[in-house]
Amino acid sequence: MKHIWTKAGICAIAAAIFFTGSGVQSFAANAVMGSLPAAGLGLTMNDGASVAAIRNEITAVVTDTDIAYVDNSNLNVSDLEIVWAVEPRVKENKTKLTEEQTEEPDLIIAQVNSHVNIRNTPSTEGEIVGKLYDNSVGTLIAQVDDWYQIKSGNVEGYVKAEYFKVGAEAKQIADEVGNKIATVTAETLRVRTEPSLEATILGLIPRGDQLSVLDTADGFVKVSIEEGDGWVSADYVDVAVEYVTAESKEEEAARLAAEAQAREESRRAAEAAEAKLREKEAAKAAEKAAQQAATQSASAITAASSSLGQAVASFALQFVGNPYVYGGTSLTNGADCSGFVMSVYKNFGVSLPHSSYSDRYVGYAVGSMAEAQPGDIICYSGHVAIYIGNGQIVHASTKKTGIKVSDASYRKPLAIRRIF
Repeated sequence: MKHIWTKAGICAIAAAIFFTGSGVQSFAANAVMGSLPAAGLGLTMNDGASVAAIRNEITAVVTDTDIAYVDNSNLNVSDLEIVWAVEPRVKENKTKLTEEQTEEPDLIIAQVNSHVNIRNTPSTEGEIVGKLYDNSVGTLIAQVDDWYQIKSGNVEGYVKAEYFKVGAEAKQIADEVGNKIATVTAETLRVRTEPSLEATILGLIPRGDQLSVLDTADGFVKVSIEEGDGWVSADYVDVAVEYVTAESKEEEAARLAAEAQAREESRRAAEAAEAKLREKEAAKAAEKAAQQAATQSASAITAASSSLGQAVASFALQFVGNPYVYGGTSLTNGADCSGFVMSVYKNFGVSLPHSSYSDRYVGYAVGSMAEAQPGDIICYSGHVAIYIGNGQIVHASTKKTGIKVSDASYRKPLAIRRIF
């Protein structure tokens, strides 16, 4: 009687050979051996072991007589069955990690009122190579007396240990201050009311937008958008945790130069917008304004900028009640949040991107809501608005509500930017 071998049979022989050390009759070895050339002696497994090497190993250990009744004359074992039978052994060796390999680096986090200097030697006489601000995160390399050797961002050096938390305490603080962000990778991402592809669509988010992550569950990520908190498929976002890290001397100098340039560009934009406003007035008033602009001091320019910001806010308020349209830029027929902000500022000669994420980087930063002025851009997770003063914003909110006025603190702002 002839027997046909199944995957279970192949697996049994492979298990006997590789895991228990027991063998089989020599002609059973020939049966398995006969099928190996079909898989190709040049085939390489996951850890680099070739089928030829495995064949030699089988030849050396198959000696038992327990399955002598098997007739191998009609044996037909596929390439896949051979690989399937031996692959678990190969994979197991590959995926084992040592304790040293799996150990995470020690986290370190600054706890200071302002900043702490990073020096190139463990001494107050050492050269300052960078700064760490409060709640900035890095990794601990070593301890030298009362100094820590650390790496944070692009900076490596020494800091006074008294200003830092390490270990479990540092990780707990980092979890609280870290900003978990989901970057949209789909062309248009559907945000749903529940973690299911069958759930109702809450809103739509374009590629590249970054959203605050609130939770994760079963292949879905919970995010915050203008329409509320909803769920997106984890397949269409890249999730990362953003921490504040050290700033090198060179990075600080570049940042200060960029901020100075942004302020200068804002000053010029303010002058240009002022001139455009004056053009709409009587020719005599426009001429007078141009003469004043040429001679006004820096403080007068600041006052003009504040006036222009108020003009932006007043202009934007004209469109309250008009519809929200995803992807739209029309102040009358419909715009989305960034399209609304873009079109309002276009009226003042300023070109802004059609992206709530990119709006976080236009103009220059305002420190807090307490410092916000009318006309400032308020950026939220997946949303952007225009500040109108008295703690309020005007924005293209949702399809249901259209363009409306809301409290600026109805959600946590991620950035406040000033154009003028």
